[in-house]
Amino acid sequence: MLIASQKKKENIAEYLLYLWQIEDLLRACRFDMHTIQQQIIDKYDQSEDVKKQMSEWYENLVNMMQNEQVTQQGHLSISQNILTNLTDLHLRLLKSPQETLYISAYYSALPFIVELRSKAGENVKGEIETCFSAMYGVLLLKLQQKKISDETQAAIHQIGKLLSILAEKYNKNTSEIVN
Repeated sequence: MLIASQKKKENIAEYLLYLWQIEDLLRACRFDMHTIQQQIIDKYDQSEDVKKQMSEWYENLVNMMQNEQVTQQGHLSISQNILTNLTDLHLRLLKSPQETLYISAYYSALPFIVELRSKAGENVKGEIETCFSAMYGVLLLKLQQKKISDETQAAIHQIGKLLSILAEKYNKNTSEIVN
């Protein structure tokens, strides 16, 4: 909850990856609030009031995952909505002649995106979802302390640049709408 709200304000791409990580964490805890309390919430050095808010936040996520039937796999609709918004922005940016930096980053990442999508078989996703899936996959490898090949690191570097610019543009567009 604390990290999520900070990431949502600062970097929508990191927020989305964080939500995916939380979904997997809740699956690992088997959606058991006692386990979530022990393994996650109690490890934070926070007041009881904040821990209560955290518990409610996790419980809401558990309920949402169960209601949306994404307990085994898949992502919450809030994650899917963010991904849809980012994809829409991505497509708008590609059509804008003023977005040379973004377009350049896209074409630098495109060979890696195409390669990832070709390996997906029947599970082909959109370009932006493919980028996020790649980033999340590497995050999981790092958490497992597994070696990441030089080729994968080069791909992730280019994809990361693209997503970073996309997140900046998203935050700029969102703040302009609010103001």
